[in-house]
Amino acid sequence: AAKNTGLEWEKLNYDIHTLRYTRREVRSRWKKILLQLGYQCEVDALLSVNKQSRYSRDQEHFSRAIELLKQLLEHTCLFPPGTGHQSRYLYVMDRLVSLDSAEDFVRLAREKYPKKDGLQNIFLS
Repeated sequence: AAKNTGLEWEKLNYDIHTLRYTRREVRSRWKKILLQLGYQCEVDALLSVNKQSRYSRDQEHFSRAIELLKQLLEHTCLFPPGTGHQSRYLYVMDRLVSLDSAEDFVRLAREKYPKKDGLQNIFLS
């Protein structure tokens, strides 16, 4: 039983490491695109999401943010397979809609991180 517990811990540590790496990778990709859009000073604030974060009160903005995030999920490899829909990035997209930069972000993401058909090796970017 002790050996089995060791293997379980090993797998858990591996899973945690993989998740952290994936999160850092996703954040890094978003950051690169935001920097390209000229948000050098605001990039960390734009990516910062916490319990106090609120969505735009403008329902149209919010709906647009959802639509654009879906486009990112469908047409880019910004999010590695199996990471699921990362709701924190809906906040970021909502902010970008308010700043009138969301469409440019999606366009750059599609250029920089296009979804590779059948090829899931996305950590090469």
